[in-house]
Amino acid sequence: MKIAVASEGKNVSGHFGYCEGFTIYDVVESKSLNKSFTPNPGHKPGYLPVFLKELNVNVIIAGGMGETAQQLFNENGIEVVVGAQGFSEDVVQKYINGELKSTGSVCTQHEHEVHCNE
Repeated sequence: MKIAVASEGKNVSGHFGYCEGFTIYDVVESKSLNKSFTPNPGHKPGYLPVFLKELNVNVIIAGGMGETAQQLFNENGIEVVVGAQGFSEDVVQKYINGELKSTGSVCTQHEHEVHCNE
């Protein structure tokens, strides 16, 4: 399984579309074996779900995400987890342990990303 975390440095980004990039974790048998960083290629409507699908991502974790993006990820067979905050590696471990659940919140503030996960 591959888990992508919308990242700002080592932390979960408040909004996936405007993040610095995606930290992608390869998970096998409930253990994170590898991680890599892919810079955000840019926020274009409908692009990022397809981009991450082409990287074989199964799960996207972010602080906030708009409704259309969540729908597009689901259409591409990628599970969406929103409402996450903190250090990316901790968040991924919580997901692996079944301790991280999506809040289901929908980001409506695109002017400034910090409002998305409040």
